[in-house]
Amino acid sequence: ADRLLTENPQLARWFENQVKEIEETKSLFNYETLDEWTAAKPKLRQQLFEMLGLSPLPERTELNAVTTGVSDSDEFRVERVHFQSMPGLYVTGNLYLPRHADGPLPAILYVCGHGNNKVKDVSYGSKTAYQRHGSWFARNGYVCLIIDTLQLGEIEGIHHGTYRYNRWWWNSRGYTPAGVEAWNCIRSLDYLQSRSEVDGSRIGVTGRSGGGAYSWWISALDERIQCSVPVAGTTTLRDHVVNGCVEGHCDCMYMVNTHRWDYATVAALVAPRPLLLSNTDKDSIFPLEGVIEIHRQVRHIYDLYQKPDHFGLQITEGPHKDTQELHIHAFRWMNRFLRHNDDMIDTLAVNFFEPPQLKVFSSLPSNQKNTRIDEIFVPTAQSPGGEISDRSVNQFQPETANKRIHEIALQCLQSWPDSHEHKYAVDKSGLPLKAVPPGKVTVTRYETESQPLVPIAIDVLQNPTTKLGTCQSITVIPGDTKLWNDWQSYFQADAKTAGNTGNSIDALIQQVTPDHAVAFVWTRGYGPNQWKGDDRKQIQIKRRFQLIGTTVDTMRIWDVCSAIRMLRMNNEAIAIKLQSTSSNSNVCLLACLFEPVKMLSLVKRDNDSTSDTAILNLDRTITTEELVALALTQCGIHVDAMEPEFEFAAKVSESSHWPGHKLTAR
Repeated sequence: ADRLLTENPQLARWFENQVKEIEETKSLFNYETLDEWTAAKPKLRQQLFEMLGLSPLPERTELNAVTTGVSDSDEFRVERVHFQSMPGLYVTGNLYLPRHADGPLPAILYVCGHGNNKVKDVSYGSKTAYQRHGSWFARNGYVCLIIDTLQLGEIEGIHHGTYRYNRWWWNSRGYTPAGVEAWNCIRSLDYLQSRSEVDGSRIGVTGRSGGGAYSWWISALDERIQCSVPVAGTTTLRDHVVNGCVEGHCDCMYMVNTHRWDYATVAALVAPRPLLLSNTDKDSIFPLEGVIEIHRQVRHIYDLYQKPDHFGLQITEGPHKDTQELHIHAFRWMNRFLRHNDDMIDTLAVNFFEPPQLKVFSSLPSNQKNTRIDEIFVPTAQSPGGEISDRSVNQFQPETANKRIHEIALQCLQSWPDSHEHKYAVDKSGLPLKAVPPGKVTVTRYETESQPLVPIAIDVLQNPTTKLGTCQSITVIPGDTKLWNDWQSYFQADAKTAGNTGNSIDALIQQVTPDHAVAFVWTRGYGPNQWKGDDRKQIQIKRRFQLIGTTVDTMRIWDVCSAIRMLRMNNEAIAIKLQSTSSNSNVCLLACLFEPVKMLSLVKRDNDSTSDTAILNLDRTITTEELVALALTQCGIHVDAMEPEFEFAAKVSESSHWPGHKLTAR
């Protein structure tokens, strides 16, 4: 399959520019001294916790660990265990223990990739597919805990939220299944340290593919990991976004990239602890060139620590596969740093059990939350609720309101360009389309860029006797797919039937007067600038946005603001009314926080539309109720009907101390 953006060359160049900017600003070579790096490291680690949905860190509740059975071999035994990383979030695993030990042993947390053994509707878990690793470690003097993944465990959760299930609200929530995997790893270390057989000061982690990614998360976050071998689990942002590797990965591979990192930064947080970067040379989803670039940058950080011997690179021949060549160096690396042993490997990693022998549950627990953990893992902003008080009103006084707007910018809009002073190339003459109805309304298309390589179009409906620069007011409507379909059917109709199609354009035509115009804004990916490709390609385009720390809708807010600024170029005094469609009310609410408008009109939401609109981290930053009230500090708001989400703003604005505008309903 073509993983590139061949059909969308302009969009491809925009992504290239975005990645290049991140590469330059976030390069590890920007840290010239060890002091600079060590000063930055705590903040970077905190940012990673945040981007995994782990800030604040969940409570470390009781693990309630249970061993449901034991499977035996001559050299080791396997305890079939489960524990709860938080109440109802079950982790199923196999604990491999040597038959004989003179004292506490070093331990390995083995995290699995996307392998599984499943018969009909019974999932035995990914731990059974990777059992050879646990058996090798137990036969060579280690305790090894192999844990199932969220998606491919005995309880089957979801990794493919945006990849397959259109759960774009994950972006708004700031949720990624990578965060669940990281938290399960943290609690797995708690479990290992609770075992008397384990020397808690000698714990390593390894895993391949998805397990390679989870090895990176836990190694970067938790310094209890003393030795790390992530296998086939990382490459550069360039590989994922520009070269299309994202199209071969599910969501568990990615943090919510709020702070716009490249992946070398994750790896660098492991330094100066022993780290082996391991990959094959023909891996199509973790390409060799990207792995080498990660190594080049991270080696610089190890050099600052003067610990070059603590960082290794292993490249073996082969595809994306769990090969024996990969095993051997991982085993030797762990021996070297956890057992201080450099002996040759003389034991093969092989399977000892059939999958049913390693199964933990005879029946799945009724209180499990694994299958809906995406709904509860990352806390949302808390609804104001309760009675309206002076404190409620004080949250929206100018100084406090400005702080909240700044917080939204930091959490949701870091991907925006730095300056609003860009001189946009505008076709001021416009492109006449058609007079509909003849002699009453003219339509002129203005084409501009909201930022380099991002075309937007503005279709202005106005009275034929009026110029845009002389209108007193204008209604600005950011278009969506439905509006574009209506627009096309209306203006592509035969001249005799134009204006009689009965769609949503009719009512908007009626608004046009000599003093008032209507403008349809076609932001990136909509209208005449819609991206080419089938539904699958459209999904992968949207996923690229989340990898660079944004969403399509987050950038569409910027496009709307740019369009408003363009419309003001010829008439600074023009009164602008911003009107939503049924799918983009949040885009409009946020746009009016950053670009002045006189009035915001919110059309009733479609029941299904909110799942299609995603603003990065918005739901964890502010509630819809508070966002409406915050917008009301900037402009008046008119709504079709008094929905529950508007009631708080309506009530708080009735206070005698309210500093803003009023909310009205039809």
